[in-house]
Amino acid sequence: MQVFVTGATGFVGSFVVSDLISAGHEVVGLSRSDAGAEALVRAGAKVFRSDVNDLDRLRNAAEAADGIIHTAFNHDASDLKQHSENDRKVIATLGAALAGTDRPLIIASGTGLVQSATGQPVRETDAHATSAVFPRAASEEAADALIDQGGNIMVMRLPQVHDTRRQGRIRWHIQIAREQGRVAYVGEGRNRVPAVHVSDAARLFRRALEKGEAGARYHAVAEEGVTLREIAEVIGARLRLPVESITPEEAPDYYGWLAQLATLDLPASGALTQQQLDWVPTGPDLLTDLRETDHDAT
Repeated sequence: MQVFVTGATGFVGSFVVSDLISAGHEVVGLSRSDAGAEALVRAGAKVFRSDVNDLDRLRNAAEAADGIIHTAFNHDASDLKQHSENDRKVIATLGAALAGTDRPLIIASGTGLVQSATGQPVRETDAHATSAVFPRAASEEAADALIDQGGNIMVMRLPQVHDTRRQGRIRWHIQIAREQGRVAYVGEGRNRVPAVHVSDAARLFRRALEKGEAGARYHAVAEEGVTLREIAEVIGARLRLPVESITPEEAPDYYGWLAQLATLDLPASGALTQQQLDWVPTGPDLLTDLRETDHDAT
């Protein structure tokens, strides 16, 4: 299968490219830079030079593919709403290129867009928030529109994706701790984040491409919830900084823009995904990777 991958030189996307090639697929990766193009060639992929927001060229690449995995997204928090609306347009363009066919399109999203009202881990069948509440939900709304049109569309909700180099939003916890000279968690620190090793996430994207069901939401979740207190204790040990509890009222002064996220409980289940796609995560857990991370380089 010839697979077009956006975000092909990013953290998750680069692992997806390698996994697809190892499984015998032909990969065309999107890159806007010389360095990214060279990395794709070294990995054994073909290169499509463009920016993901150049919609005319994006459609040309999509029309030539047997399947698409869309992992590209601008995570700059300073203008998340605009980046999310840009992604809505990108997804609509990719879907239009595949309209009237059964060629699959897998769209990366996040488990944090689905919040539990009961405290139980959110499931694949739970509805996502609206973009009016969380701008990032524009991606899932765009997927909904394509599903309603009969497209072979799947959504891959990602938790904290990690290895010993990167850990999603946890890198901000590390940077804040270094700036503050201490590591804090809110209250008892029982609020949780789900997690998956990047190699397991990449393998799941491929399994969805090969045997996923149109309209499905999948959760790339290996650990349903790692507590913020556990994470803080590991960061504190690695940075040799004191670890302490703070009140919700103190959170904005410590966390800044991250304060709201730092107080949310966001557990997620991947049980249905593991059953439906015969996916068994095997990578290291989040705390293991945190203990082995070079925090001076984070």
